[in-house]
Amino acid sequence: MNSSMREQEWAEWMRNAMKGDTQAYHRFLGAVTPHLRAMARRRCNQFGAPASEAEDVVQEVLLAVHLKRATWDPDRPIGPWLSAIVRNKLIDSLRRRGRHVNVPIEDVIATLEAEEQGDGLDRMDAVNMLERLKDPQRDIVRSISLEGAGVRETAERLKMSEGAVRVALHRALKSLAALYRSETREDE
Repeated sequence: MNSSMREQEWAEWMRNAMKGDTQAYHRFLGAVTPHLRAMARRRCNQFGAPASEAEDVVQEVLLAVHLKRATWDPDRPIGPWLSAIVRNKLIDSLRRRGRHVNVPIEDVIATLEAEEQGDGLDRMDAVNMLERLKDPQRDIVRSISLEGAGVRETAERLKMSEGAVRVALHRALKSLAALYRSETREDE
């Protein structure tokens, strides 16, 4: 399957997911994760970041996709939207670690046209949903996704292994997705 057909399939799954189809959302996440991982590895290599950084970036991208999926315009291709998230999360990660990053304007021009101005409600919704998680999941998601810490840094602070932090992050994201689905059903 060529990339155009693949992205059309992803876009269709995401459209259905935005309408409440949880199976479509799981198919979408399962299909895009290997692509995101490969993209993150290429970007790490491009910016001279260690390959180990890629998995942290993928986790942050998956959370961003989940929390910001309503910002994707279903009439536009999904590939550039995903690429922009990967690029932005990698840059955020490099900045947190004190690396200076220069990104050519050509790489961000399409994103600038598509960005929506948020009113802060998305962040407040995320914070409110986080309060419903149990520790250490809440602390891990807050640390990695809101405060910008990496998996290694979070693991050291919480005296956990990096693997345990990744597992807890994955489970927390599943819990947040279930909370989100239950709230959106109540609003309908």
